[in-house]
Amino acid sequence: MMKNPDRVVLPALQAELSAATNRLLATAASLSDADLGAPSLLPGWTRGHVLAHVAQNAGSHLNLLAWARTGVRTPQYASLQARATAIEAAATRPVARHLADLEEGAARVAAAIRDMPDECWSARVEGMRPPPHPAWYLLVRRLREVGFHHVDLDAGYGPADWPEPFVARELHDCRACWPRDGGTVSEIVLRSQSGGIVARWPRLGSGPAVEGAPAAVLAWLTGRSGGEGVTLVPMGRLSTPDPAALPAPPPWLTATAPADLPATPPEDYP
Repeated sequence: MMKNPDRVVLPALQAELSAATNRLLATAASLSDADLGAPSLLPGWTRGHVLAHVAQNAGSHLNLLAWARTGVRTPQYASLQARATAIEAAATRPVARHLADLEEGAARVAAAIRDMPDECWSARVEGMRPPPHPAWYLLVRRLREVGFHHVDLDAGYGPADWPEPFVARELHDCRACWPRDGGTVSEIVLRSQSGGIVARWPRLGSGPAVEGAPAAVLAWLTGRSGGEGVTLVPMGRLSTPDPAALPAPPPWLTATAPADLPATPPEDYP
């Protein structure tokens, strides 16, 4: 039997998604048409490309929500080329058009989530990359798109502005999707602002151990920073880590989702 949706993670993710979307809309509304032509943090993309992608990603999530609701396989995008072409075509639109597209897409996603039959949240869907995952995880994926691409705008919202639940969840999934062939670091130590250890990830691969605040580590792992706030773990009391010695983050193709997600929405995630 499906759990009571009021007792699982869905309402919390819905509220978090609404707040994250509102923050992104506020940043977008602060930009001028000229601002949209400036480079984003994503190579080859302007801010206009980023906003066009986030708006169109809402439509892709509607496709997957429809798949879960109807049982009819509905690809997230027609193809990678179609996705790229649509983003390119929309990138140069004025701010007002981008805002309208973002607001409409967000409203449609919120309505589709609200109206989803409880039993459909366990349906299996799949994005452009494997593995398949239960439909409830679509809320996590949409939050990821909004949160990461908000930073990619390079418009005053940075990794330090990510809410703690977002950082904790994305770090959890980074570790769950860690490349099987190891990585460029042997261990990651997450530290609080006071310097205490929040978590330790041992036996990750070859290379040095690194440490940093959770948001700084997440930004580094996902390519949202050059490693600011992440340092080598000192080897002894007299050791002074060399910032220039920080390795590149592990090269990987980010998985759509962890492979072992529960079929039904859990009470909390992670």
